[in-house]
Amino acid sequence: MSRIGKMPIELPNNVKVELSSKEVRITGPKGTVIVPLRPEIRVELQGNILSAHLENPTTPAYWGLTRALLSNAVEGVVNGYSKELELSGVGYRATKEGRNLSLTLGFSHPVIVEAPEGIDFEVSDQQNIKVVGIDKQLVGLVASKIKKLKKPEPYLGKGIKYKGEVIRRKVGKSAAK
Repeated sequence: MSRIGKMPIELPNNVKVELSSKEVRITGPKGTVIVPLRPEIRVELQGNILSAHLENPTTPAYWGLTRALLSNAVEGVVNGYSKELELSGVGYRATKEGRNLSLTLGFSHPVIVEAPEGIDFEVSDQQNIKVVGIDKQLVGLVASKIKKLKKPEPYLGKGIKYKGEVIRRKVGKSAAK
């Protein structure tokens, strides 16, 4: 049985939950997140406690997954999520144009990243990007797509990386002899 699935989720006072057979709609001060439900899982709301129960014991993995998704949704509508990215390299810079992000990454043209619904970009200086939103999965997906535009390379260390990520540097040809 799932240890994670057994744990109840305590809801803050400013969070509202609407239950249906196919989804759970969680609304808080930052917005609304919809969590789809599998038919094997039943979700109950008692007072300010949200709990997931297993209907079919043959699929216990979905129990813990559903509880984790519900917990992430509650955390997202209350506090939100963010991922920070760093640009390193000569001439690499980021600017915000409206809701979109314009990146100069050494290509012949600037790369425009459009912000999906529910995602905002914050550019503190030209080297740091912050992806902010209430859906944890969407924030991580957008941050990884931005990182894939110019992966950090191990010889010169140029590219886009997560803040605090360490890129292992390799020795070049001349130093290898």
